Amino acid sequence: MADTRQQRRASDRAAAKRGGRPPWSQIAAFAGVAVGAVLLGWAIYHWAWASRAVRDGAPSWSPSGEQIVYYSEQSNGKADLFVMAADGTRARNLTNTPDADEGGPAFSPDGRRIAYDTDRDGNFEIYLMDADGMGRTRLTNHPGRDVSASWSPDGKTIVFMSDRDSRPEFDLYSMNADGSGVERLTRSGATNWFPKFSPDGSRLAYHVWNDVHVMYLPTRETTQLTHDPLNGMYPSWSPDGSKIAFMSWRNNRTEIFTMNADGTDQRLLVTPSTGGAIDPHWSPDGTKIAYVQVPEDRPTDAQEASQYRAIYVVEIETGRITRLSR
Repeated sequence: MADTRQQRRASDRAAAKRGGRPPWSQIAAFAGVAVGAVLLGWAIYHWAWASRAVRDGAPSWSPSGEQIVYYSEQSNGKADLFVMAADGTRARNLTNTPDADEGGPAFSPDGRRIAYDTDRDGNFEIYLMDADGMGRTRLTNHPGRDVSASWSPDGKTIVFMSDRDSRPEFDLYSMNADGSGVERLTRSGATNWFPKFSPDGSRLAYHVWNDVHVMYLPTRETTQLTHDPLNGMYPSWSPDGSKIAFMSWRNNRTEIFTMNADGTDQRLLVTPSTGGAIDPHWSPDGTKIAYVQVPEDRPTDAQEASQYRAIYVVEIETGRITRLSR
């Protein structure tokens, strides 16, 4: 490109000495060079974009099972929300906020809205938007961090985690789907993570430190289902409520397990050939689990922004694994 610029400047100087414009043949030649440079730059940009490390996470199924909403980190390290078909095709943007991080998306039970968290206001708050990315509404407004929204089966209640009253630890809170009626659910003095409603709406599964707990909402009674070092995290209910999928590093690898809803019959489901598997999400028909494959064997391993984090899906009956993130 330096030679091209120098040639153009030499031609311009020669034309000035002649007291006129460059011949049309030269103009056409330079135009062709300019167009070629633009096309080359465009190709290089798209090659760089296509070859960047995929950094996707937090997959959440639509109620129909036909789509998955998730976050994807962009080239600046910030995450936007995307939605794709359940086979990984037809991915498209739902948000485009270069200066904000967005994550934790969750479809409403009727599939018409998506709850998510974003720091677009300076700290993380819970927002709602239509399933097509339009009609965004802020639900929480607090200096604390409000993240990881989960819907009740009837669509009337949202639970989330927040450090508003117990920093630096997180507690669980509930609110009406319009953001009103915020109520604190846990006061354990420990961090409570990633709540998920049971299909009948009577219980919450979540993890406290390294273990899965279940809260019976009418009485707030809690039951611990895993016991570190046979630990469990990121719980997800099966559609019929009989089982829970979860992440564990009990085998010195980060893997996906399933267990009965009472904690019995804990079984290994996914062990990646390299890296780890985290954040399982059961499909609405109960036949598959979407999860995130990461390059780290354990969550305590160093994380590099240049390394991939991709969404996969496993068929429960056959164990067949398919990568969805492209």
